[in-house]
Amino acid sequence: MGHSDQTLNRTAISATLHCLTGCALGEVLGLVIATAAGWGDVPSIAISIALAFVFGYALTMLPLLRAGLTLRQSVPLALASDTFSIATMEVIDSLTIIFVPGAMAAGLGDALFWGSLAGALFLAFWAAFPVNRWLIARGKGHAVVHEGHGQQQHA
Repeated sequence: MGHSDQTLNRTAISATLHCLTGCALGEVLGLVIATAAGWGDVPSIAISIALAFVFGYALTMLPLLRAGLTLRQSVPLALASDTFSIATMEVIDSLTIIFVPGAMAAGLGDALFWGSLAGALFLAFWAAFPVNRWLIARGKGHAVVHEGHGQQQHA
């Protein structure tokens, strides 16, 4: 594997971990809210997915905003860099939770709840990694954020 492949892999791993952090925060908060409220499967999954996107985009936008970009500049960069990665993670994560027997019915104190969530996030990471690698190699995904962030620093 050449130096550029190693650099691309490191960048893709970093982008995927970044995405995983936002997804995990949203997933956990969504499932905790839904479980504590006694919601059914569909609302539980819906709030988890919505919050995963909110946290994922927010984690991308915060450093951009701190660097001096406006909200109007940051939103399109976050959407361009994270949408496919978060969507990939959420499909894999949600399907995993749905297909693990008893996971959707497990309570917050159950090892099955946390174990299935951890396993789902692990699988989601490995599903999103090639997506991020492919996007970054083509100047898309998190490459867009780095480009936009770099342009602002040089302006």
